[in-house]
Amino acid sequence: MSTLRPGSSSRRSADSRHRGPDDTVRPDRGAAAREQLLAHATRIFSVKGYAGASTRAICDAASVNVASIHYYFGDKEGLYRAVLLAPITHFTQQLRGFDDPSLSFEASMRMLLAPFIATSKDAERDRAVMRLHLREMLEPSSVFREVVERSVVPHHNALAQLLARHVGIDGPDEGIHQLAFALVAMANDYCMSREFMMLLAPRVLEGPGANEQILDRLVGYSAALLQHEIERRGASRKPAPRPVSERPARSNANRRGAPSRPR
Repeated sequence: MSTLRPGSSSRRSADSRHRGPDDTVRPDRGAAAREQLLAHATRIFSVKGYAGASTRAICDAASVNVASIHYYFGDKEGLYRAVLLAPITHFTQQLRGFDDPSLSFEASMRMLLAPFIATSKDAERDRAVMRLHLREMLEPSSVFREVVERSVVPHHNALAQLLARHVGIDGPDEGIHQLAFALVAMANDYCMSREFMMLLAPRVLEGPGANEQILDRLVGYSAALLQHEIERRGASRKPAPRPVSERPARSNANRRGAPSRPR
């Protein structure tokens, strides 16, 4: 079966060669329509949730035919999946190569953490994305779980392998995963809590070079956390005391005790 474009008819005209350029959806117009749907769907889903969002309201806001959702995304769930996946894909594309073994730990952390504190020119859409993802973190949907499994878990596992390598163990354990959570959490706060931070200490986030200074400190904090994990594991692997039979014998003078000093 042939796939119809939104609003088109299944009847093919014999004189279709005479159609004007506006009678078909050009690739650039199609991409623009899809982007408009994603932008408005992100805002509406973030406010009303999946169940409360109307596909007609989304199409009206995007000024497209109501059949456009079916054409570009299949159905409402497909649109929601694309809305959740778009910012995550944009984010993870910036992480390519962060776990390259040839990089220093600091260089890897700089690549990993920089996207968390970067800001875009569309603050309103950024807030909508944060609002939507906070909603999903509180009550994860099956679609969100699928997106995380597909696009987030591989990068978390890559980070855990990187940390295990720098700690000096064969593979990640619970402590390594906890370290990974800590590193990401301190950077993620600059993304998810930015508005709250502005209320507490606005000058931290403003001014020339603010993001670079934040990133420098986060990389330093990361190195300190790694060193703490290494030392913690070193302390936990202290050799056990030798049995008494294996301890060196004390000299006769030591057994008798040292002479006391005259008072």
